[in-house]
Amino acid sequence: MVSFTYTAADEEKSKGVRRMKLLATGLLAFVALVFALATWAKNAGAGPWAGYVAAAAEAGMVGALADWFAVTALFRRPLGLPIPHTAIIPTKKDQLGASLGTFVGENFLSADVVRGRLRGFGIARRLGVWLADPVHADRVTSELAAALRGALTVLRDSDVQAVVGEAITRRAEAAEIAPGLGKTLERMVADGSHHRAVDLVCTRAHDWLVTHGDSVMDAVQGGAPGWTPRFVDRRIGERVYKELLRFVTEMRDMPAHPARGAIDRFLTDFAADLQSDTDTRARVERLKSDLVSRPEVQDLIASAWSSVRALILAAAEDDQSQLRRRARASLISLGTRLATDDRLQAKVEGWVEDAAAYVVTTYRAEITSLITDTVAGWDATQTSKKIEANIGRDLQFIRINGTVVGALAGLLIYTVSHAVGG
Repeated sequence: MVSFTYTAADEEKSKGVRRMKLLATGLLAFVALVFALATWAKNAGAGPWAGYVAAAAEAGMVGALADWFAVTALFRRPLGLPIPHTAIIPTKKDQLGASLGTFVGENFLSADVVRGRLRGFGIARRLGVWLADPVHADRVTSELAAALRGALTVLRDSDVQAVVGEAITRRAEAAEIAPGLGKTLERMVADGSHHRAVDLVCTRAHDWLVTHGDSVMDAVQGGAPGWTPRFVDRRIGERVYKELLRFVTEMRDMPAHPARGAIDRFLTDFAADLQSDTDTRARVERLKSDLVSRPEVQDLIASAWSSVRALILAAAEDDQSQLRRRARASLISLGTRLATDDRLQAKVEGWVEDAAAYVVTTYRAEITSLITDTVAGWDATQTSKKIEANIGRDLQFIRINGTVVGALAGLLIYTVSHAVGG
């Protein structure tokens, strides 16, 4: 069982309830004494006034007793007697909780009620005015940055890396890259973008040949037959090296060199094959799969998350970073639009209303069951004690009012009956 926390404030209220009980009970004792004295005076021939006082006091006693019974029956059984329909709060607590849950569900958790209340708030405009204030935008930006840092801290790098790697790999496996590569290569050849790459290769090849001429000649000589004279091999190696150097030099210096044209034709044909030739496309896909599955590529994909994470954390922690400055500016811009654009306000408020209506209609039973289950979990005695401490003082006024109103009603009835009978 779950009970309320009975606080010092509740105890202070209970003292006030006890004082009011003494006052109400004292008033009942007072009218009882008045009734006894007035009845004695009436029987002793004191005069007609005694009958009026006795009638008023008698009715006051009846009203006081009736209201004492009613107030007491809310929290306990009067005089400990098992009278039906008494101790209402302790015995009917669960039914009261169910009724309260049903009342809230029918009168507060309906789509029409929620829409009407939200429509009157002007949420979008108020939010816009609030966000348009740079101080508030800074606060929201700081909170978002803190939340982002917290999320990145909680996330384990290994888990994120595994997810990112799997997503990239799955995406790479699902998408055929050959047609895209073919179109890109076709455009590059058409606008001559590949010429810079050819120039770079030719320049690097020329420089390498100049630096490693001996290596080229040695390689040619090493591949010659064993029966040829060495001076012949050396002359052939020198001749091959010179022709190769001349060829590369001409390719480097002559944009219209025939070899460059051959490269252009090869790239054009290859671009077409990438887009239309089935065998070429299949070979590219196999190469892609082999490349993506290599450990080095997987390690590179995994390490990308660490770099991105470090960049995001650094940007989130720096008040003057581009990330936070752009976020702040975007929030202020959004707030200004929300505060001035009626169409945007209507759209945002429509979203909010739809979301709230969906929540209350979909989860109404769960929300009302929270009330019902919570009340059902309260300890009956403690619940009654808590409620009495908070509203018992006002209920004692009912007893006092019952005494006074009863006395006045009795006096009026006695007076009317004597006037009519007399």
